Parts: sequence; structure tokens; C-alpha cells
Amino acid sequence: MYISKISIEGFRNFPQNEILFNDGVNVIIGHNNSGKTSLIKAISLLINNEDSRRLSIDDFSKTSTLESLQTNPPSIKITLTFKKSINEADNSDDLVTVSNWLTVLDANYEAMLTYEFFLPIDRQENYVQDLTQCTSRDEAWLTIKHDYLRFYTYKIYGGDPTLLNKADHDSLQKFDFQFLNAIRDVERDMFTGRNTMLKDVLDFFIDYEIKSADEETKSTEEKLAEIKAIRKNFSDKASELITELQGRMSAGKEEILQYARQTGATFNNASPDFDGALSEIELYSALKLIIGYTGLDIKIPATHNGLGYNNLIFMSLLLAKMQVNSDGKYLGSNAKVFPVLAIEEPEAHLHPAMQYQFLKFLKENKQQRKVKQIFITTHSTQITSAVSLDEIICLHNDGRSISAGYPGKCFPNTVQGQKSKSYVQRFLDATRSDMLFAQKVIFVEGLAEQVLLPTLARYCGESLEKSHIAIVPVGGRFFQNFLYLFDGTNEFTIPKQIACLKDRDPERKKKTGGSFHSCYTFQMGQDEEYDYKCHISEKIEMYQEHPNIKFFGQNHKNGKTFEFELMLSNLQSDVLLTDSITNKDELNDLISYYNDNRSKVDMLDRLYNSPSNENFKTALTEFEDEGWTEDDLKKCIIAYRYLASVGKGENAIELATNLEDNLLLSPDEPNEQGNIRVVFNVPNYINEAITWICQQ
Repeated sequence: MYISKISIEGFRNFPQNEILFNDGVNVIIGHNNSGKTSLIKAISLLINNEDSRRLSIDDFSKTSTLESLQTNPPSIKITLTFKKSINEADNSDDLVTVSNWLTVLDANYEAMLTYEFFLPIDRQENYVQDLTQCTSRDEAWLTIKHDYLRFYTYKIYGGDPTLLNKADHDSLQKFDFQFLNAIRDVERDMFTGRNTMLKDVLDFFIDYEIKSADEETKSTEEKLAEIKAIRKNFSDKASELITELQGRMSAGKEEILQYARQTGATFNNASPDFDGALSEIELYSALKLIIGYTGLDIKIPATHNGLGYNNLIFMSLLLAKMQVNSDGKYLGSNAKVFPVLAIEEPEAHLHPAMQYQFLKFLKENKQQRKVKQIFITTHSTQITSAVSLDEIICLHNDGRSISAGYPGKCFPNTVQGQKSKSYVQRFLDATRSDMLFAQKVIFVEGLAEQVLLPTLARYCGESLEKSHIAIVPVGGRFFQNFLYLFDGTNEFTIPKQIACLKDRDPERKKKTGGSFHSCYTFQMGQDEEYDYKCHISEKIEMYQEHPNIKFFGQNHKNGKTFEFELMLSNLQSDVLLTDSITNKDELNDLISYYNDNRSKVDMLDRLYNSPSNENFKTALTEFEDEGWTEDDLKKCIIAYRYLASVGKGENAIELATNLEDNLLLSPDEPNEQGNIRVVFNVPNYINEAITWICQQ
């Protein structure tokens, strides 16, 4: 059995939501205030028997209008749907537990459990009268808090909630919900045998070699007899210690009793004395958790270890306790049937390598059926990169509503769809899985765009960081593989705002055969012997009216690549010529020629002699088209040479540094070194993309 779905109405930031779960590990991610903690709390209200199920005024969703509050008292309704697990036996304890809550009665059963927090009907007439006097929502909520919240009650119903059949207490007690929040005091919770959890774990695992012996080796009666004999032997030895202790106390006891007589404590022949006995459980309190280091004669208290290490120990003890709670032989009818583990932000105290190891351990624990279902909320890209897409649930809050996306379910069940899913799964390392956490995403082709875009945004007067925008290089032209995750027109997706920066990259191939290869921008459509294509115009048109995805690119006749466009937009100076660029002298001269209005022929003559330059000269010399001015072609010469001269990664980092330094300069007053801010123009398509996504 597993929790397959939760439906939430009116609870915190979930006015009305339905979220699907996996049979096994559920890694719940999302940016801050996307509802992760509230989701765990909603599950807890139904199956956590240790915490209070009463709620406060802040637990209500505040999306109700004043009119609706005046008409009906707000309520909270949360429903869990349970389904049969794939490998579950037909007559399992799980089925017995939910047998009174079934809503589907066939072999693949389903059951429902519903929590409602509401104002009893006998208070509702007065409620309506009082709330009618309120003139604002704030006043209405204040009235509910002070005058009516104390009358609210909760019920838990099993099965179809419309039938109002109360869930029986014994069945609810079969759930074992253990929650580790991000802020916890592990020293208080586990480090001495006085703690209840540690005491319970020790009591279960003492004499474990006997308890866990195969039934064929030792019967239950033989095990009990052997343990009883060990306890008797322990008790006899303990009695000897108590007797020895009393002997050592005999003289002192007489002194103590003399004080007792003097104070009147021996009134009516009463005589204080000392006696006692020791059991294993009482001696647990004398145990303290220590850490010994293999190969070194060192033992230190666990309190002297780091928080991360101690959290791992604490989690392991908690899982041991869950094993205790679910052992029917040990607890009989009091054993838990459905253990659920929820962990909030395990990365809070864990090194990235430990996060990966811990997650691997949890999966193995689940496979061994010691925990039926695991819920993890996280901001850790290390964790998301270590799990499968099918295990991730992404909560997204766009400021108006919360939605849930399921990365593993977004891909169509086609050959191409499953190839895309495999590609994205391999792609999601600890850096690039940031796309699942960000508020918005910009997909780019390569490293140069990723490095430079935050700086270009500053030149546009925007901040990608403040807008919580992730920049993700897709490694070429593989945008579609990732758009499956975010396409808001399909179900299961994460409807974030997505901007895609795609190069035009003109190409052609002969109509007689062969494959497409790159061509110069001015060659597009010039020769009837070729078929032509570019990589942006169709995408811009396809996504023009899309609700959350938009493409941007160099969609003009001289458009080619990101670097090409940077130069086309900044021919007025040498701002793009970093120290790492090759052919720097040539480019400096070409820019000077252009700004001095030298001819196209002069600029072509300035090019270094090389096979690639000769091919370019020939193609440009033979080119004639009235739609292309000489100025267009001169710009093309400089942009072509710049594109051929940049090493993408190194140049982008250096250029970003130079542009950041440039922003620190005044546009009017020179600094002490005589420097003034150089004019830098952000290409139009990038300016449009940044403005669009930042203002959504």
C-alpha cells in the first residue's frame, strides 16, 4: 500500500490542489514558500498520531473573498488516497488496515482517509450574523480568530467522505509517521539512554542475535526461554552489586538514620532504609553514545561531533525505531503496519557527499520494506541530481497559485519522448538541476551565454538573481528535450516562465543530395541549387502565443550566433576585444576602418591570409543583392572575424569581468586613472528576452 494522492482544500497556501505521489521515494522540491513544508504537514494531520490535529487561524488559506467568508465559515479538508502496491500480497496487513475505508473493492483496491477542520453547524447562524458586520477581509479573519476558532473541531473520515463514516482509532494507530524537521536538537533527542527513543531501540535490539535467529534454528519458545535465562543471570549479578553497595553504605546509613530520628522522620516506628534492584532498562540510562575511531585508541562523546555527523546517527536510530514499531512479534497487535518517513531539508547539516550516501541508504531501506514510503523536501541540487526524474515532485508558486509538476511524467510515451527523458536524466547534474528550483528559466545554447547573461541583464537594468532566474546551457540545440518539463499546455508539467535563446545558424545543402552545413549569412537564399534553413524563425513562430515559453534569436538577415550578434551591436568601440582573443590587431584595425568609413575592399584587404579568409573573401566578392548595403556587408566582415577569433569559455569569462568593471565607471566623470564608462549595447533579442522574463 502507498499514498498515491493528496487532495487539499483551504489549507495554508493550498486553496485547492491535488498532488500525486510515488510508491517509494518522493523528493519534493521548489523555491522558497512553494508549499513543501505545508504539504508534509497536511499528510501529517491524517497519519501522525503523536501531534495535535487542531489548527490555528494561520493554517487557513487566505484566498477567500470577504463575501465568501460572510456566507460560509472557512474550513479545511485534506484527503489521502491509498492504492495497492505493485508487489503487495492480496491479504496483506495493509489491506486489513484500510478495509473499512475502501472506495475501490477489486484486487487493485483504493481507500480514502479524510481530515476536516470546520465550525459546527450549531454555531454557523451566529457566525453569519457577526461576519455580516465586517467591512474587510482582515476584520473578518480577526473576528473568526477571536470569536469562533475555539469552537472549531476536526473529524477524520474513512472511505467516501460524503458518507461521514469516522475512521476507527485502532486502524489510525497502525500508521507510524516519523518527521525530521530541518531545525532539530539531536543532542537532546538521542545521546543518552534516558531518551525514550534510544531506550526503546536498545530494548528491542538487546539480545538481538537470539531474537533474530531463524525459526528453523530456534523456536519462539526456545528464544523466550534463552532470553529469560539471560535476564535471570543478569538480575542475580545485579543483586550481588546491590548487596555489595548496601554493605558499603552500612555505616553511612546509620549516620543518615540518626539525622532522621532527630528530625522526627522515624515517627510511629517508621524507619527509612535503602533497597533496590537493577534491570537492563534501568541501566540504559547509564549508557552514553560515544564515537570510536577504527585504528586509533580514541573515543569521544557524540556531543563533540559535528551537526551533520550527529544528524546521520540520529536518522539511523529513527529508522531503527521504525523497525521496532513495525515488528509484530515484538509488539503483537500494537505493531505499526504502515511506516512513513518524512525528512525536511536533509542537506541542512550534511556535506554533499553525505547527502548522496544518505539518499542511497534510504532507497535501500525502502527496498527492504522497512519503510513503506519516504517524503523528502529539499533545496539541494545534489539530491535531485542523485534521484530519478520519476521520484521528483516540483512545487511551483507563481504568486497566484501553487501547481505541482512531475518531471518523470512529462515526456510522451514515444521513442523520441523516452529518448528525451533519458537525455534530461543524464543531463541533470548538481549544477543544471537548478532549473527545477528556480522561479523562471532561461535556456541558452552554450557556456558563453550562461557566463555573460547575468552581466548583460545588468546593462538592461534587470537582475536575474533577484528574479530567481536560472540560466541553463543545453549543450547545442537540444531545447525540445527540456521543454517537455515546462510546457504548460500539457499535464504534469512545471509551468514556469521559460525563455529560450537560440542561434539562427544559417545552413544550406545541395538539392541533389548531401547534408546541411553552415553558410555565410549573406548566402541565405541566393543560389537555387541549394535548400536553406535557419534554426530560429520557425521556433519563434511556433511559440509566439504559448502561455509560458518564448523563443528569442537573431531573426534578421545578418543574424548568425550569439558572438556574431555581440559584435554587430558594438562596432563603435573595441569593448569586446579581450586579452585572450586571437587576431586582436586585425580586429582593432577592422573596427577603426569601419568607424572611419573605409570601404569594404579596404576591410577585405586587411584580413590575414588564410584558407578560411580566402573562402570568405571570394564568397563576399561574388555576392550581389540590392537588399544588402555595403554597410551591412562591412558589419558582416567584422562579425565574421570576431566569431572566428573567440575561444568561447575563456573569452566569455574575461569579457564578463571587463563588462562588470565597466559598469562601475561613471559615464560622465573619468576616474583617477582617466577611465570612463564605455558604451556597450546589448543585442536586441537578448534585451527583449531579459525584459520579457523579468517582467512576467
